[in-house]
Amino acid sequence: MNHKLIGVIRTATLTFLLIGIAFLYCPEVKSQERSEIENKDRAYIVVLGTVQDAGSPHAACQKACCKDLFDKPDPSRKVVSLGLIDQKFGKKYLFEATPDMTKQMKALAKLGVNGDSETPDGIFLTHAHIGHYTGLMYLGKEAMSANEVPVYAMPKMKSFLETNGPWSQLVANRNIILKEIQHQKEVSLTAHLMVRALQVPHRDEYSETVGYVISGPNKSALFIPDIDKWEKWGLDIINEIKKVDYAFLDATFFDGKEINNRDISEIPHPFITESMEKFETMDPKEKDKIIFIHFNHTNPVLNPQSTASQTVRKNGFRIARINDIFEL
Repeated sequence: MNHKLIGVIRTATLTFLLIGIAFLYCPEVKSQERSEIENKDRAYIVVLGTVQDAGSPHAACQKACCKDLFDKPDPSRKVVSLGLIDQKFGKKYLFEATPDMTKQMKALAKLGVNGDSETPDGIFLTHAHIGHYTGLMYLGKEAMSANEVPVYAMPKMKSFLETNGPWSQLVANRNIILKEIQHQKEVSLTAHLMVRALQVPHRDEYSETVGYVISGPNKSALFIPDIDKWEKWGLDIINEIKKVDYAFLDATFFDGKEINNRDISEIPHPFITESMEKFETMDPKEKDKIIFIHFNHTNPVLNPQSTASQTVRKNGFRIARINDIFEL
């Protein structure tokens, strides 16, 4: 065997070893580098952000969880958002308009739908807290100067945008077209996709708060990034989980210990520890539907290697990570 051939074999062997090591130690590499979704006749949800409204690092945070991130930002830490893709009909939608929407629109566009356009075919808002609607600013004349992007919102949320600047300017300039939605009423997007709003109890200073049921051709998902407590809701969360294939649920805080500088009763959310206890007796297949999302900057599950993350997985639940893809 000549030396040139031996060199080729050695190079190929080394390449395969390096690829194997990369996938062994970085299980999310494949999804993060994926430039398009393979099956052109399907619908998908893609996780575009997992962090609570103010992001990570958090403004004025001096805790260890933020210290290094000011100098070395983590590209996976974007504010909570889902992308919805219908490959067959060439449509893409955003759930939430976050402060990270510029990058989230780019990520959604890279999945190969509707040419190279970064403009979503519609945006669904849950409520008027800063991480969930302020990204609409990028559709205005100072930025994209978008043309008639449909924005789906409940009546109070719609009125809030129509009557308060700078959002009212988006309406006046027809950068956005507001589409009023109602609790429990379905919105048909394509022959593949339906969306239904579910009103939930939350701190409704300026608008109602909703979650969504997103239905595709084969599967469905529940998305509730914000709720005060499961017990305050008029619907039974366990029954709602049983109706869907995926449940993206509010997991702002792991437990009450992580917030020591504010009265946590003023910012109620279901702790992950509370949710795990509530869902403890569910069938393992039902537990596997639950995907925790919307993490405060203090939440230890943001670190996949943390004891908290390992505990969640050991108990049969999942944790949303950016660029995760779920077929509908």
